[in-house]
Amino acid sequence: MVSRSFVAANDDVGTVVCAPVYGRLLGLETEVQVGPDNGVPKHSAIRCDFLCLLFKSKLTGFVGSLGRAQLVELDRALAVALERDVGALTEGTSGPGASGKISRRG
Repeated sequence: MVSRSFVAANDDVGTVVCAPVYGRLLGLETEVQVGPDNGVPKHSAIRCDFLCLLFKSKLTGFVGSLGRAQLVELDRALAVALERDVGALTEGTSGPGASGKISRRG
């Protein structure tokens, strides 16, 4: 899930923006690698090119989370995918509250 924490936690909002996780790494600028250290069973990639809107009720379980460095990578991958100014991102900072949680869709 890449929605703001406010959106994720607000019961009045029924949907969240998600970036799917794929089991194959392609080496794209819009990917963030994840794996067992994140709670994902095998080395995989979050692909920010394929953002989608999902109902919270379809996310059946918490799988894992991203560390601080991976949140920075996620910010950069999202900026590239959305054609935003990547240069405006600074190392060591994360956006305004993306959750960085990895959930299972059921």
